[in-house]
Amino acid sequence: MGATDKARNMAEDMGGKAKEAAGKVTDNERLEAEGQADQAEADLKQRGEQLKDAGEDVKDAFRG
Repeated sequence: MGATDKARNMAEDMGGKAKEAAGKVTDNERLEAEGQADQAEADLKQRGEQLKDAGEDVKDAFRG
């Protein structure tokens, strides 16, 4: 996984956590839900990058 992608996903996750926290503090359920959705999206992207890396490892293993 590229460092840029990892940093971007981490920033999106942190932004989601901040939104969720702000929603909890202000009792804004919509903002809280948006934060949770942002975190889920960042996690999904992170897992996709990990799968891509695993695929590259498998391909490299077959090359010898």
